[in-house]
Formats: sequence, structure tokens, C-alpha cells
Amino acid sequence: MRSRLYRHLAGVVAALLVSFGSAFALADDGLYVSHGIAMHGDLKYGPDQGFDYVNPDAPKGGTLRLASVGTYDNLNPFIIKGVAADGINLVFETLMEPSSDEAFSEYGLIAEKIEMPAGRSWVIFTLRAEARWHDGTPITVADVIFSLETLKTQGSPNYRLYYANVDRAEDLGERRVKFSFSGGENRELPLIIGQLPIISKAYYTAHKFDETTLQPPLGSGPYKVSKVESGRSITYERVKDYWGANFPRQRGRYNYDLIRYDYFRDPTVALEAFKAHAYDFRVENSAKEWATQYVGPNFDRKLAIKEELRHELPTGMQGFAVNIRRPLFADVRVRQALIQAFDFEWANKNLFYGQYTRTESYFSNSELASSGLPSAEELALLEPLKADLPPEAFTQAYKAPATDGSGNNRANLKNAAALLDAAGYVVKDKKRIDPKTGRPMEFEFLMGSPGFERIVGPYAKSLARLGIECKLRVVDSSQYVERLRKFDFDMVVQSFGQSLSPGNEQRNYWSSKAADAPDSGNVVGIKSKAIDILIEHVIAAKDRKSLITATRALDRVLLFGYYVVPNWHIRTFRIAYWDIFERPKISPKYGLGFIDAWWINPAKEKAIAEGAALLKTE
Repeated sequence: MRSRLYRHLAGVVAALLVSFGSAFALADDGLYVSHGIAMHGDLKYGPDQGFDYVNPDAPKGGTLRLASVGTYDNLNPFIIKGVAADGINLVFETLMEPSSDEAFSEYGLIAEKIEMPAGRSWVIFTLRAEARWHDGTPITVADVIFSLETLKTQGSPNYRLYYANVDRAEDLGERRVKFSFSGGENRELPLIIGQLPIISKAYYTAHKFDETTLQPPLGSGPYKVSKVESGRSITYERVKDYWGANFPRQRGRYNYDLIRYDYFRDPTVALEAFKAHAYDFRVENSAKEWATQYVGPNFDRKLAIKEELRHELPTGMQGFAVNIRRPLFADVRVRQALIQAFDFEWANKNLFYGQYTRTESYFSNSELASSGLPSAEELALLEPLKADLPPEAFTQAYKAPATDGSGNNRANLKNAAALLDAAGYVVKDKKRIDPKTGRPMEFEFLMGSPGFERIVGPYAKSLARLGIECKLRVVDSSQYVERLRKFDFDMVVQSFGQSLSPGNEQRNYWSSKAADAPDSGNVVGIKSKAIDILIEHVIAAKDRKSLITATRALDRVLLFGYYVVPNWHIRTFRIAYWDIFERPKISPKYGLGFIDAWWINPAKEKAIAEGAALLKTE
């Protein structure tokens, strides 16, 4: 009996070491205890190691000036009301923090130790004794439990979805808190609860949580709010006695004494302000601006630098997303016709200076993207759902319609017209009409910035050739956010960002429950039992191979649902900055690392100021 039990336990231990990684140690009670968690495979870093992409000897000092477009009216980023200030998350911390050069690993931050069983049905975190709020009081288990309960009941609806399977939290004493999970196997849940933002129970007992506020909140992070100019700017000050400053993975990070965000109503004005050195660093998202505007004496003399940094991040899906809650978009043939009408090749050539690649997966730029016909492993997931899935998902490889880039989209528009005919729409006086209601086929394209007008304008002209009227409407950022939260739109530009380890967030993007939850990521309004089941396959994946298979199957079904007009992607960060910075020799694979790993060189800063002054006199 003893021999059989020993062999069984040895097999369990071997399997767990493969899944959890060598960083875990087997405790006397059979639980696995560690300083971090890897979703699949090994942890890269030991308990006393800093990240490779951080210089632990980076000096502190200086003011980092950044820009935001729009406005803000709230310093509580966790509620649905108002527009939160950029950078406010620097004030708050989580139980664990991710690594930017691993697919999905987290290491203890407020928590110093993690315990969990083989099935990951619960997790225990032991809080660091030294973890402190900015007022010097300790972070307690009561704060952690309060954070979960408050976010699920009063926070943005996203939190209810994300933490839906966190069944309860218990105070075990000695700084230990236990989270128990429900809803079946979900290996991601310990990592998900590790991402829980921790808020002060004492502070939010004295202050209302569910109302917008411009009062600086109590946090525990490396920065605190030091100056608020509502809608104009916000300044964060590095916390000099930050509790985690000498912690190995924090050493050399968050090096700026001050971080200031200035708000601009117009992106064009914001760019000109950068060129005049009104702020120091920007990420450029416009191909046109990148190709034409980053020029001039300051760039010629290398006072300002233009650079493209390659990354290995999944680029996800950006597209013109339709709201299928609207009857007009309920018919899949209408959605297919809208995709046929977009001429990406012409846009890339004439509007984007050839910088982009067409997106043909919701998980593009990663091994998670579907391609070709379904594999045998994918079919094992898809076949039981066949009655609820489009036949093309089994018989075709997804391919977005293409053109020669000449601007002659006649063939695709002909396909689109045939689809609209099949959907029952007729042409009368050059307008598409629904013969049942007599209403013309028209919709509004809602935008929060005028920058997309030059892209959507030609698309609207193509739709007009089909008899569809697409009305362009630009609203200010606050109104745009509010309408998106309430799903009050016909079509918008929407991005669905993805990680290398998709999981619970897929519920927020595509699940039936999220379709009715205000402010959820399911802006399209998808309600599909088959997609709900595939999401659960992704979440319950036991290893990397299973995760890849389930994600590819989900990707395939989303693509053949034709929910968005796929846009484009680029595999680099386009950044511009004034040459006042230093940075580590190693860049993170899956991030930019700018705010938490770069630092200001005072000698460079002085040289830039002198060089700019000299240019003005010439």
C-alpha cells in the first residue's frame, strides 16, 4: 500500500513540476509554495532576482512630462462614472505583478508568498509585513477582502465578470488571505486574483467609493497625486519612503521624481506641442503623422529622436465594429457586405504609407492565431458545436477580401451587392431599402477623434456605391466614452487587445453575459452559446498546447461571425522622445518599459535645453 501511494504521489509531483515550474517547492502538507505563479511552464526569476529589463542602479530624479488628449474628471479608475485621469494606476498596487518578458507569469508584490493545491481550486496569499499605505499604516487582509467585495459590487461591471469565479475570501490570520474558486477548473484564477487592485478599507469607508472625485486617493504605489488641475493636467510625485523601493524587483524602477500629464483637446495641437518640447515622450499611432510630421531641425540635430522598437506582443484585432444589437447588423450577410466594401490595400498605399499589415486574426502576431483549415484537435472542440456554428468555420481558411490597391474595388463591391440582395435589401433611386419597412439602409459611424475621418471617409464612399449611407459623427472624448459604455452606437473603431495567455478576459469580450453588462468589452453584442463554450475551453486549458488549440478554435469562430471589418496592425512601437533619457540595455519582449524602467540623464537634459536655445537664435 505504501509503495503504491508513494508512486502515485511521485507522479503527481512530477506532473506539477512540469505545470508549475521549478520555482515552486513542495511544502510538508503537500501544497506548493512560491514567490510567483506561471500560467504554464517555469518561472524565469527567483525570489531575490530583479527583472532583466531593469537596471537596478538607475538613478532617481527629474520630471517626466507626458501628454493626453481629451479631459478627465475622476481620480477613481475603478468605477464606471466619469473619465479617470491618465497615470492614476501608478498610485495603486496589486497582490502580484506581471513580468514583461514571460508569456504569463506573476510575482509577489503586496503578497510575498503564494500557496495552492494541484487543481488550483484555491490560493492563499501571505501579505508582506512591510507593505504600507502612503499614510504609513499597514496593508491588511481586511483591505484585500474589502477590495474584492467592493470592486465586485460597486466597481465597473468588468470586475464582476473578471472575478465572477472568485467565490469567497477568508482571513486566515498572520497576514494570510484565502480565495476559493467556483465554476470548474480554471488554472488562470490564481493569477487573476493576483491582479486584484488593493484599496484601503479605512479610506473608502470614510470616502464614497462609487462617486467621481478629484480628491487625491490613498494608495500604496510608487507615486501619489501631488497636483490636480481638473481637465488640464495632473502631476504625480514619487513617494520618497515608498515601502517597496528596496525590494529586489522594484529596485531601479519608477525613477522620475515627478510625472506630469498635460491634457490637449486636439491631437494635432498635442503633436505640435511635443515638437516644441512642451513634453518629452510620445507613442505615435497615426501612420500619416509618423511618415510626415516627425521632421525639422530638432530631429535633424538629434535633439528629438524618432525610433521604432520591435516587440513580440500579440497585436490583437482592431476593426470597424458593428453593434449587432441594432437590427440592421443582425444579418451576417450584411456584415459580410460591410467587410467587402473596405479597400485596405488602397488605404495602406495612399493613407498609411505602406506601414501596416492586414489583420486576419483576433490573436494576430502570435502562435494563438488560427490559420488554414481546423486541425484535428480544433475539430474535437468545434464538432460538438456544429449546429450553432457557421459552416465556413469547418471548410474554409479565413481570408479578408483583398484588392490590387488601385482604388478599383469593383469585384468586392459586386460581391457585397450580391450579399445585400440575398439579405432582402433592394435598390431604389440608388438607395438600399428594406422592402419590409421601407426604411433606407443607413447608419452612423461614431468617432471620438477626427483623426479617423480621412480613413472612414473613403470607406463611406464605397458604401454609398452600394446604396448605403454611412454618416460620420465626431464627438468629444467624454461623450464618446459614455456612449460606448451604454452601447449607444452603430459602428465604431474598436481594439480588442490580447495577451500571450488569453483567459477570463475573453468572457468580457465575447460572452453572452457581457453583452448586457454596461461598459463591458463586448461592444459588438455577441450572444452565442457556442462561443460561450469555446471561451470556457480557453479558460480551462490544462497546458500550453491545449490553450493554443482552444484559442485558435475561438479565433476561427469569431472571424466567421464577421463581427468587425478587420483593420491593420504593426509589429513595432513607434516612439518619439527628446534625447534626455537613458534606458536598460535589454528591452522587454512584451512591453515598452518606459515609465517604470527608463530614467533622465541630467547632463543630456541640460544639453538638450542648450541645443534648443541655440536653434532659436539661428
